Amino acid sequence: MARRNDGWGDGDKIKIGVCVMEKKVSCSPMEQILERLRAFGEFEIIIFGDKVILEDPIESWPICDCLIAFYSSGYPLEKAEKYAALRRPFLVNELAPQYLLHDRSKVYQQLKLYGVPVPTYAVVRREYPNQELSYFVEEDDFIEIHGKRFCKPFVEKPIDGDDHNIMIYYPSLAGGGMKELFRKVGNRSSEFYPYVRKVRRDGSYIYEEFMPTGGTDVKVYTVGPVYAHAEARKSPVVDGVVMRNSDGKEVRYPVLLTPSEKQIARSICQAFRQAVCGFDLLRCDLGEATSYVCDVNGWSFVKSSYKYYDDAACILRKIFLDEKAPHIPSTIPTSLPWKISEPVQPSDAVRCHERGTVGISRPSEELRCVIAVIRHGDRTPKQKVKLKVTEEKLLNLMLKYNGGKAHAEAKLKSALQLQDLLDATRILVPRARSGRESDSDVEVEHAEKLRQVRAVLEEGGHFSGIYRKVQLKPSNWVRVPKDNREGEEEYPVEALMVLKYGGVLTHAGRKQAEELGRYFRNNMYPSEGPGLLRLHSTYRHDLKIYSSDEGRVQMSAAAFAKGLLDLEGELTPILVSLVSKDSSMLDGLQDGTIDINEAKAQLHDIIISSEVANCNEPMEFPWMVDGARVPKNASQLLTDLAELTKEITAQVKMLSDDEDEKAAIGGDSPNPPYDIATALGNAEIDTDRISAGLPCGSESFLLMFARWKKLERGLYNERKKRFDTTQIPDIYDSCKYDLLHNSHLNLTGLSDLFKVSQLLADGVIPNEYGINPKQKLKIGSKIAHRLLGKILIDLHNTRREVTAAAAESYTHNDTTTVSSAKLKERSYYEEVRNECVERSSSNKKAIDLDDSHEETKYCLDPKYANVVDPERRVRTRLYFTSESHIHSLMNILRYCNLDESLNGEESLVCRSSLDLLFKTRELDYMSYIVLRMFENTEVPLEHPKRFRIEMTFSRGADISSLESGGKESLLPDDHTMPIMEPERLQEVGSYITLDKFDKMARPFAMPAEDFPPAAPSQPLPVRFCKNIELQAGKLQHKSNMLSGILKRKTKKLQE
Repeated sequence: MARRNDGWGDGDKIKIGVCVMEKKVSCSPMEQILERLRAFGEFEIIIFGDKVILEDPIESWPICDCLIAFYSSGYPLEKAEKYAALRRPFLVNELAPQYLLHDRSKVYQQLKLYGVPVPTYAVVRREYPNQELSYFVEEDDFIEIHGKRFCKPFVEKPIDGDDHNIMIYYPSLAGGGMKELFRKVGNRSSEFYPYVRKVRRDGSYIYEEFMPTGGTDVKVYTVGPVYAHAEARKSPVVDGVVMRNSDGKEVRYPVLLTPSEKQIARSICQAFRQAVCGFDLLRCDLGEATSYVCDVNGWSFVKSSYKYYDDAACILRKIFLDEKAPHIPSTIPTSLPWKISEPVQPSDAVRCHERGTVGISRPSEELRCVIAVIRHGDRTPKQKVKLKVTEEKLLNLMLKYNGGKAHAEAKLKSALQLQDLLDATRILVPRARSGRESDSDVEVEHAEKLRQVRAVLEEGGHFSGIYRKVQLKPSNWVRVPKDNREGEEEYPVEALMVLKYGGVLTHAGRKQAEELGRYFRNNMYPSEGPGLLRLHSTYRHDLKIYSSDEGRVQMSAAAFAKGLLDLEGELTPILVSLVSKDSSMLDGLQDGTIDINEAKAQLHDIIISSEVANCNEPMEFPWMVDGARVPKNASQLLTDLAELTKEITAQVKMLSDDEDEKAAIGGDSPNPPYDIATALGNAEIDTDRISAGLPCGSESFLLMFARWKKLERGLYNERKKRFDTTQIPDIYDSCKYDLLHNSHLNLTGLSDLFKVSQLLADGVIPNEYGINPKQKLKIGSKIAHRLLGKILIDLHNTRREVTAAAAESYTHNDTTTVSSAKLKERSYYEEVRNECVERSSSNKKAIDLDDSHEETKYCLDPKYANVVDPERRVRTRLYFTSESHIHSLMNILRYCNLDESLNGEESLVCRSSLDLLFKTRELDYMSYIVLRMFENTEVPLEHPKRFRIEMTFSRGADISSLESGGKESLLPDDHTMPIMEPERLQEVGSYITLDKFDKMARPFAMPAEDFPPAAPSQPLPVRFCKNIELQAGKLQHKSNMLSGILKRKTKKLQE
């Protein structure tokens, strides 16, 4: 655009026209910036006003040299374009490209054209509501658009850029449902709907992959292509509650942009030719830290930042002068011409030390890292049903979902698959027992198991998908002619069905996890203003939450995060936004299965023979004995356990028979549906079921009876006259559950059974992970070696990050070696990143699993932040897992000094804590181990005592009310056991340095160099065969042909 320099004098003022709606002119940011521009004395500000813009012809509009014009609701953009074409002022934001901002698909096209990263997306356009489109396919957990599949969670946005109702759909594996995002209404910006699972079909939409951002969004504001200001806020995706300060304004904190993000800002200014522009940035960790642009808003200003107002006014002044008066120097004056008494804003100047009893940091210490390994909350008993099936419908179902392969197993977990299985079982077995005398024992047992399968599948009213899974494994085959009649092929005529269910987080488990999260928030971190919440929202809290693959563990992690970060609403959005799954680190027994089975076999012999009873004399280290804590009268207790279990089973059978009679009278209508999705989102007890005399939760009496009957049969084999001691923990678990949740059923002898099972379980459970310390150490290192390796990486990454920041701070203060101009140009991120890269390149074994030098860039901008020590960061890593990993890690910590390579070293755990651990009955639900690392800022960086480790643990749920006899009057009304306070693993005043901890733990940890590269986060898996119907059709004629074979085979197997 040509400059108009003719007739320009030094005394003339540049006329800046503000052609925007009055509502936008009168907002505080615009007023602040225009006032600063006036204060320079070089500009005349001309406000057009609504009447001129809306009613007057453009020919009568004021004439100006530079024009600020942008679209908002009711603004005549086309009229403004004609004015600009007539008068040809310099445009801060060009007008024609603003049309693009009304169409999200065009925004994404323009961003891609300029190389700006955007989420993977596809467009669905409809000419009228509910139009059927051949290229659009919707299933339970994914959609396909032109053959491109989007698995839930995914985002649905209207193509219309002025429609801000955006939906996020969640997978059934996470509980399902939909969250609606909208413009802030009061203190809410989103709402969760657990039952909405189908996408909208009333218009045109963009669908894109859900990008995990750790619960924080970043808004970027540009003023020209070389300036960008970024602010972080709590994402509406998490709980939809807007954080506001005392003035009622949304809480946001300025953060530093990385070089690549600054380039993104520059590209957006150029792509849309908008000097003043706002856009939304999603910072994701998909294998490597990457930022994506998900929305471009056009003209936007930062709110409540005087430093930003100064910067924006100075940059706009330079833009105007360079364009209209290049002879006038545009450099920023030494002293700004305006004087503004900025209100004093709350600061972080006051600090307190930790509250509570967790530990006391020393005056010269700063908390740098919190690592916690936490067991899941209270759950229902885990169950498994095994049965051989020969029914044609079930075999066809297996072939339908295993790709038609005769020897392949089928895994059924999605809602579609489980519904198919339920439909088949409903046809094969009635709800009520047949009662025919001609039925053989085998037929009766088979029918009972199918009834159990049916009851499990009907439980909940719909399939939430996170607590039921079925395997169908072919076990017998016949040869049949091929389709083309050329030769023969094998066809399955028998399969093993394995149904796993239960193990669901209860209402009490969710409440426990939330309460523990709140406890951590209030006691594990130094109080700094609002404490942890302020640390987290200002990007000074580096938080990551990991979970195993189990649904109860994932939901415990989500509930804990809700309490920790003071969130509201349902768990599903929190789970998807904040929790990462790592089954290789937190699931299963890894390589310890053989050793555990060996320990169980040895333990069986000890219990049957009461071998431990020979150790009567007091011992200095009682935990060193094989089978320590196994009671002396274990053999007699085992007999009592079997008798008491029979009594409970008989009582539950009577309740189940009554339920069966009612079902027979009431016909084959399904039980009143119990909604498991609602149960997962509810931390309160279902009083209606309790009042009706039904089992707590979703369990029917049929399933309750099946649970106890299985335990009775498993404990003692009548034919072999042999006890199976591995059933003891399951009986104890089931007994504890019913004593807590089903005390209203008044089962006689349940409290006696609890006492006996607890005595045995106290000896069995810890010894299953090794019957002596050396075996415990061996098994523990196999189960927890990956987790322990990750913990060591976390600690060393923290030290490296702190050291890099300290070095950078020293360099910034050394004015003799670096000029003040150079210091001003440097950013905190670049200094830390360079330092970390140098360190990692000099030591190849210092592998940074989390790419911390990349994470460091997401930190507070010290120029704009109103906090003390903006560079101060706290790293938190939370690992949610099961009982096996808690025991394994604890065994390593207390027995690591027994390893030959560490001979002569003292244990990491002090003697009094070793005694305490030996006397600890169990590591119950929500038990945890916490490592906190402190930095002593008064000693040199290289000093061994610069970093110390503090270790604490909690035994988890306090079951003392159950031990009092299980009297209903003494049990908590909400069935929720409180969590025990943490206890020290070290003497007060003791000092474990990071180097000492590393030396003791490293022999049992996976080496850092053995960790595979971080893999991109994947959506929750959805298994679905695209050609299911076609395959089912091809298989139909085979099943017809084999119908006679199957019937004969079934009869033979029954005989």
